[in-house]
Amino acid sequence: MYTVGFDKKAEKEFLELDKQTQELVANKIIDLRNGYFSGDKALQGKNKGKYRKRAGNYGIVYIKQNDILLITLIRIAHRKEVY
Repeated sequence: MYTVGFDKKAEKEFLELDKQTQELVANKIIDLRNGYFSGDKALQGKNKGKYRKRAGNYGIVYIKQNDILLITLIRIAHRKEVY
């Protein structure tokens, strides 16, 4: 099991989502906490070392740090804006 932490910007973006989208994103965050990374993609270029998980039309960008089992959520935004 991983510990999930929110970047301040990601927390603000999450709280600005409507309730239905918050539920969808929260379920994906629970998947991350439980170590379910299936279907996640590694980002490239300037975002190398970060991963993304889709939650409907939204993307969750995160960093996974294996040595301390910490996932830091960097960004939660509509997929046309998230990268």
